[in-house]
Amino acid sequence: MTVTIRIDDEVADSVAEDAQVLPSVTAVLATRGRPQMLRAAIRSILAQDYQGDLEVLVIFDQVEIDPLDDIVVPEGRRLRTLPNVRRPGLAGGRNTGILAAAGALIAFCDDDDEWLPTKLSAQVRTWEADPKAIGMAAGITIESEGGAHTRVGDETVTFTDFLQSRVQEIHPSSLLWRRGDLLGQIGLVDEQIPASYGEDYDLLLRATRSGNLRCVPESLVVVHWNRASFFDGRWHAIADGLTYLLRKHPEFSRSAVGTARIAAQVAFAHAALGKRRDARRWAASALRRDRRQLRAYAALAVAYRLVPAHVLVNWVNRRGRGL
Repeated sequence: MTVTIRIDDEVADSVAEDAQVLPSVTAVLATRGRPQMLRAAIRSILAQDYQGDLEVLVIFDQVEIDPLDDIVVPEGRRLRTLPNVRRPGLAGGRNTGILAAAGALIAFCDDDDEWLPTKLSAQVRTWEADPKAIGMAAGITIESEGGAHTRVGDETVTFTDFLQSRVQEIHPSSLLWRRGDLLGQIGLVDEQIPASYGEDYDLLLRATRSGNLRCVPESLVVVHWNRASFFDGRWHAIADGLTYLLRKHPEFSRSAVGTARIAAQVAFAHAALGKRRDARRWAASALRRDRRQLRAYAALAVAYRLVPAHVLVNWVNRRGRGL
């Protein structure tokens, strides 16, 4: 049996099954603190059963570097810390990690999420079977105040799929990329997106122009929603980030449903800000394209003060969904 995997746009040498060469991996975590959750995330990565080389690179953004010297690093693993040397924010932090990484593959993990032990090994094994895939994801389990909600996406996700839907099952903490692609045909994370909101969605759109994304059909990442999000209440950033994405990707004009979805999210953000006129305008734009877009109706309900925005957000979050 011979196993091959493409690394940095090249095919690695085939090797016998008793001497299989696995690609090196760098896990990039960008953080602004949250030391206890960060440590849980790091330990979950260090506990991977993956037999290849693995380093964890923690990028501290706008905060002092935590030496993390209380974390036990197993043999064959490395833990490094760096300051964000690029634009402040999540996008700059991730790019700092990509550029400093030693691994042939780059994995992202949010500082408040955790990997299950078989995540990397399952993803690399799946990639070996489909080396033309542009990247790898995996299913997730969302831990919310309403309980645990498992989300597993389709095994193959295309550019057209992402135009129509953000595909909530594809979470940034599950993503695995070739470093060569992030330095080449895909490009780095877009640091111009306002407040880095939607930077992962933009990356998925750009990537799947070049090939399909594969997803391991099992939950391998725990996503914690039973805590405050960095974007909680930051409605300006949400509205600006989503508006930027609509303008950046003209292909949305091919998907009425996809455009309506984002327009309704922008409408909701404006409604939460008390900008009724803007909320009505964006909601109308959404409903012209898709009369079934529930987010648009939710935005109007908030705009006319029938229900507070946080009540609706909390209601869907408890069910493992997002607005």
